[in-house]
Amino acid sequence: MDEHKLGYKGNDVLQELEILTLNAKAAQELILRKILEKNHVTEYLNQFMNGSTDISAFKSQVPVVTYDVVQPYIARIAAGEPSSILCGEQIVELLRSSGTSRGEPRLMPSISEDLYRRTYLYSLIMPIMNKYIRGLGEGKAMYLLFVKAETLTNAGIPVRSVLTSYYKSPHFLHRKHDLYNKYTGPDEVILCPDSEQSMYCQLLCGLVERQHVLRLGAVFASAFLRSISFLEQHWCDLVNDIRIGQLSSNITNSTCRLATQSFLALPNPELADEIEAICSSESWKGILGKLWLNVKYIEAVLTGTMAQYIPMLEFYSDGKIPLVCTMYASSESYFGVNLRPLCSPEDVSYTILPNMAYFEFIPLEDGLKLIEDDEVVENDKLVSLVDVKVGCYYELVVTTFSGLYRYRVGDVLQVTGFYNRSPQFKFVCRRNVILTVDSDKTNEEDLHNSVTRAKKLLENRNYLLLEYTSCTDTSTVPGHYVLFWEIKSTTYEGAATPCVPLDAQLLESCCIAVEEALDYVYRRCRAHDKSVGPLEIRLVEAGAFDGLMDLLVSQGSSINQYKTPRCVESGPALKLLNSRVTGSFFSPRDPEWTV
Repeated sequence: MDEHKLGYKGNDVLQELEILTLNAKAAQELILRKILEKNHVTEYLNQFMNGSTDISAFKSQVPVVTYDVVQPYIARIAAGEPSSILCGEQIVELLRSSGTSRGEPRLMPSISEDLYRRTYLYSLIMPIMNKYIRGLGEGKAMYLLFVKAETLTNAGIPVRSVLTSYYKSPHFLHRKHDLYNKYTGPDEVILCPDSEQSMYCQLLCGLVERQHVLRLGAVFASAFLRSISFLEQHWCDLVNDIRIGQLSSNITNSTCRLATQSFLALPNPELADEIEAICSSESWKGILGKLWLNVKYIEAVLTGTMAQYIPMLEFYSDGKIPLVCTMYASSESYFGVNLRPLCSPEDVSYTILPNMAYFEFIPLEDGLKLIEDDEVVENDKLVSLVDVKVGCYYELVVTTFSGLYRYRVGDVLQVTGFYNRSPQFKFVCRRNVILTVDSDKTNEEDLHNSVTRAKKLLENRNYLLLEYTSCTDTSTVPGHYVLFWEIKSTTYEGAATPCVPLDAQLLESCCIAVEEALDYVYRRCRAHDKSVGPLEIRLVEAGAFDGLMDLLVSQGSSINQYKTPRCVESGPALKLLNSRVTGSFFSPRDPEWTV
């Protein structure tokens, strides 16, 4: 990656994008050749290629793997062994992925050069947006950006999220002369480790500069909606700060206070009155356009599971502000950009940039029938970036400079077309994930194990959990998990009897037991990030799940092969279950969580 190209803006960077996508095949071969030249002596690659840098040897000998295969090497590096066991260059940080493995966060190796690749992709965003919306450099963006807690391994390697890494880097902090990346929130506030104080101050600065705000957003739609909910709870305090020109005493972080107080140099009762009149309205429908009159679009990830938040964003914007998805990225690698940013969120496709990493794809030949982690994927089944077919579904496989080789990312994509010779993909889903609100991702096995633990509390009180399923409820902010449970009581003889009223404390204890058994990322989101709300158990009346089976069989399921779905989405099935609810119980406390 030529770091000098990172300074390109406008037509220059777009011209480079044209060249890249026109020469996608050659770019991919060059990337793979460079990766092998830098990493062929590593312990990991050497066991398959015996020191060779031959591309054909790589494609025939290096296996397709999941995180379980890579994790021992990463653990060894974290413990102090040299980076060369996995990567030819020094691993300078481990990026904490939102994915999980056996309940712990995944750690992705990262080298210094990776930061240039990420920054390069970011440098494309505003030139692309400027093709569709003019004048974006004349105002500011109120983007709600946050860092997360970071730690050090025993060997002293930083462990942090990929976004925390970027926000703390010179590439982000030295953007002062970039007209398109002027944020209302000061860097000191964005980097505040206390997310609530950071959110308060970012919203305050955004309100003070409301006339200058042209763009709103956050990385994920869930985070943006959480900020709106926070504004609903604290707008009176924010208005008071603006009115008297003095920051609330609740902001105790000294760096945050100093950076934010400069926005409140003088009392501004006129601005305070304007905001108060808007926020005190009975309905907050269209509130975003009222508070920020000049906003041209809202930017956030709205694809995949984040699509569930589109209705709420449309409510707060009254459907008048475009919702924009700009890029596709993960902790493993950054992938591509949306070249039609003003399209409907449902129609978003990402153009893969062939200079980010080496990309391969596992064909999902039977529609969306996914390949399990422990299934061997034959090397000759993989398809290269330029050879995917429009309309087909694939699972993404990536090879990076930093030590991931033929690694299954876990994303399922559908090819929607090509831009020049580089394919465009629609993000479909994460493999095996059935519940997610923010960065949490809970699969069917994790849910089953947590429910199994909780139902023992019922059995100790002579109750049986007959059946269950789940959903995510995003009508609240933050969203939360919902479990539908059908329960019967038993006599000492073991005979089942109709369900009787249950002790609320028992059901609340079940909520706690489920949450304690869910993985590290979920518990962090609940207890530390506060981006997921308390888990809810909704009791349903006797026969509710029989009714669910009848409904699904009537829609085409086979009664001989019917299995209760462990997750239901919006539609008749969810409506049926909600119509049978007899009681609702929430977890009364946060689950245990430690850094």
